[in-house]
Amino acid sequence: MTDYFPVPGTHLLIDFWGASNLDDITLIEQALSQAALACNATILKINLHSFGEKSGITGVALLAESHISIHTWPEINFVALDVFMCGGCNPHQALPIFEQYFKPERKKITETFRGETE
Repeated sequence: MTDYFPVPGTHLLIDFWGASNLDDITLIEQALSQAALACNATILKINLHSFGEKSGITGVALLAESHISIHTWPEINFVALDVFMCGGCNPHQALPIFEQYFKPERKKITETFRGETE
């Protein structure tokens, strides 16, 4: 007999092409914060770094339930986001927030269940 253990978390890889607002660090911090709150996550800290005017931004929202990370390339209008959450949080709730802030023309969402046994 095997004991049942739920998977530790759901991990979304989000790619947006034709995106906007990718060099605005204040807006990106708001997007990460609003996305975490929409997922019912607890924000511990948000740490962002800008590579300069009209350049990309990288960073992470550290959550009690895991993290949201972001890497932007404004020169090609591309942003990559990772949303990994466990517990009662639903990372899919972050998608409409990110779409509102970054207004992508095209997107790809990849979902993985972390800790899943084969």
